[in-house]
Amino acid sequence: MAGTVYLDNAATTKMSKAALEASMPYLNEGYGNPSSVYSVGQDAKRAIENARNTVSESIGALPDEIYFTGGGTESDNWAILSAVELKKDKGKHIITSAIEHPAVLNTSKYLEKKGYEVTYLSVDQYGQISMDELRDSVRDDTVLITIMMANNEIGTILPISEIGGIARERGILFHTDAVQAVGHIPVDVKELNVDLLSFSGHKFGGMKGVGTLFAKKGLNLPPLLHGGGQERGGRSGTENVAGIVSLAAALNDMMPRLPLLKVTQIRDRLIKELLKIPKSRITGDPVNRLPGIASFIFEGIEGESMILLLDQCGICASSGSACSSGSLDPSHVLLAIGLPHEIAHGSLRLSVGENNTDEDADYVLEKLPGIIAKLRDMSPVWHE
Repeated sequence: MAGTVYLDNAATTKMSKAALEASMPYLNEGYGNPSSVYSVGQDAKRAIENARNTVSESIGALPDEIYFTGGGTESDNWAILSAVELKKDKGKHIITSAIEHPAVLNTSKYLEKKGYEVTYLSVDQYGQISMDELRDSVRDDTVLITIMMANNEIGTILPISEIGGIARERGILFHTDAVQAVGHIPVDVKELNVDLLSFSGHKFGGMKGVGTLFAKKGLNLPPLLHGGGQERGGRSGTENVAGIVSLAAALNDMMPRLPLLKVTQIRDRLIKELLKIPKSRITGDPVNRLPGIASFIFEGIEGESMILLLDQCGICASSGSACSSGSLDPSHVLLAIGLPHEIAHGSLRLSVGENNTDEDADYVLEKLPGIIAKLRDMSPVWHE
């Protein structure tokens, strides 16, 4: 098969045609600064506000509840740091989960150094939290619950609406990292009972370097970046007009096709066929999972070696999350779901996107079993 089979869409996606076409004018003649009063600048300002309207409609929000940022990591940081600042008189206790993205986990660890106490909820073998453990963890001084909507490595979708209901009952701010969810499954901020929600454009066909933070009306967010007062004083810095427009266009393009049935069909086929390989298992929730993520453990091999051999065949995939691919340690998510170190090393994530085809799946199913057999032949762990 000629060309590249790209199956790492959970790491980043190709810009969609809609996003590319929408952004191009603001990379050429429409390059004005949105803070300027002349027409070229005001055209750019209108493009941002039109994008804000599009994004708000897509997730059931109001336009003035939408803030544009530099990406999901920035949105997560801003949400968490703002929440604890807004509630600083109530207490210094935060609840999160053991499988969060590093943007949430490392912000939580930063706050621990500042005197906050963080409860990291455990997860079961599927990556689901216990609602009883969540309820038992809530204290009078709990100021924030931050739980991801869907996990980036194993694809598990968590019960955000139920979690949000508990937070609301107890008067606790609730943030969800929805970077893997928005643009892949329907998201309605009202139904989810969230106060704050983060996502990133490049996960669903938008440009890299642009994200969104939803903040429920009435939350006056302290600025994360100080400067000229853009984004209603919340996020200073000259706006990334092309990126913002691309995010809105990509999201608007995706919405009519949710749920992603073709993506789900390819995912299910990969899971069904690859589980025929001896000593293989799926990771994540078998039912409540993202449409595109097929994640596996293959015992007796090293995941990084598998990724390199797949790359030699022109197949792009991931072992663990892209944000941690330089680490030699097993994924914190796989350890959290109970896998021992030696088995967690043999992980593979195939994340399917709308550009993938049945022929792509055919090629992976042709090449991957032989790669696993080759690595097992070389593995002393497998022979033991």
